[in-house]
Amino acid sequence: MAETRIERDSMGEMEVPASALYGAQTARAVENFPVSGWPMPVDFIAALGWVKQAAAIVNKEAGRIDAEHADAIAAAATEVIDGSLYEHFPVDVFQTGSGTSSNMNANEVIANRANQILDKPGAIHPNDHVNMGQSSNDVIPTCIHVAAAVAMHDDLIPTLRNLRDALSAKAKDFDDVLKIGRTHLMDAVPIRLGQEFSGYVAQIENAIASLQSAMSALCELPIGGTAVGTGLNCFDGFAADLCLYLGEELRLPFCETTNHFAANASRDLVVLASGALRQTAIAMGKIASDIRLMGSGPRCGLGELKIPGVQPGSSIMPGKVNPVICESVIQVSCQIVGFDAAIAAGAMGGVGGILDLNVCMPMMAASLIEEIQLLANAADMFREKCIEGLKPNIERCAELIEKSLAMVTVLAPKLGYDKAADIAKQAYATGKTIREICVEQNIMAPGELDELLDPRKQTGR
Repeated sequence: MAETRIERDSMGEMEVPASALYGAQTARAVENFPVSGWPMPVDFIAALGWVKQAAAIVNKEAGRIDAEHADAIAAAATEVIDGSLYEHFPVDVFQTGSGTSSNMNANEVIANRANQILDKPGAIHPNDHVNMGQSSNDVIPTCIHVAAAVAMHDDLIPTLRNLRDALSAKAKDFDDVLKIGRTHLMDAVPIRLGQEFSGYVAQIENAIASLQSAMSALCELPIGGTAVGTGLNCFDGFAADLCLYLGEELRLPFCETTNHFAANASRDLVVLASGALRQTAIAMGKIASDIRLMGSGPRCGLGELKIPGVQPGSSIMPGKVNPVICESVIQVSCQIVGFDAAIAAGAMGGVGGILDLNVCMPMMAASLIEEIQLLANAADMFREKCIEGLKPNIERCAELIEKSLAMVTVLAPKLGYDKAADIAKQAYATGKTIREICVEQNIMAPGELDELLDPRKQTGR
């Protein structure tokens, strides 16, 4: 039987694993919320470490806590930040909606570890010292903002830039590859493969711009509002100094919110950030879906792209290779839409947004951080294992252009819409090309016909 010790809080005694750095309140949360087995994400726990460290330094500089205690708290918080104490954060995602259990988990772990550093049991109190000038109600949303902004800045946006650059390189490489365009999944006028890929580049650039805007919004932090936004028990300048500290350490322009009542009561900026992530996911999913479709075949599909083969595709059909990387990206995109829907629901009035506090924050935090991590991983995989190895099937593209009935479109200004439509119908009925019908019926001089039906000239500059 595992060894335990007795810890106490305002509700009485609790048995705690002897080796655990957390205390009674965390133990109660572990007992109360055996829901998913999913602890809060490591990035969120690191953000808790950053906020607690910053608070200790700011309180020391303000003379509210002595240097010895503050430095011990900061040192313990460093171990939270670097992940070495992550095993001591067992609280389930689906806990108290304010995230109080996670905030107290951090307070207890940091207090107990700081007491070990000082070799003074009980010298540092979780609430009186580690949580000084703070409330779960401003700490937890602050940690959501910090964790998400840092992950966007350090992980997601750089990987999306790499993906954009890989797509841009393909747009240049494929600029001379002529293919048929498709609208409504039906043959349309010619387009260059490079033009299609330039559209994908623009989609990713737009996503990056949205993410950068959302990241900037997240840099406005709720810290300093304490319980309901009034800043009770928080000294003037605490929040501004804490934001300055975080900004210098994490290299992001963190600042105090302009309205603490909105910052405590709503999670609008989390909804905004998740919307940018959803935009990114939908863009990536569309690109992956298009590539999968253009690469379908290899003989009985469109066959316009040659997708890198990365693994056998079938347990029964020998030699089959599937577009598995595209499928992975598409599934990630679907999952992001689901996370975004959960975040939107959690922010709704009467659900999570109730009067002066949102009470779906742990779920929203976990969903937002998971969105960022999934997208960063998927973007990197997509670039490395699919985009960089894509090749065009030039012969197949040329063949499909010549067969397309939509080639008649360029003749419409000269012949009229009705005559052009009649030529298309004849071509479809006989299985001949537009060119063949025009030549047979001597509709125009061969040189003029060849000039008009030149697919390269139909694609613009």
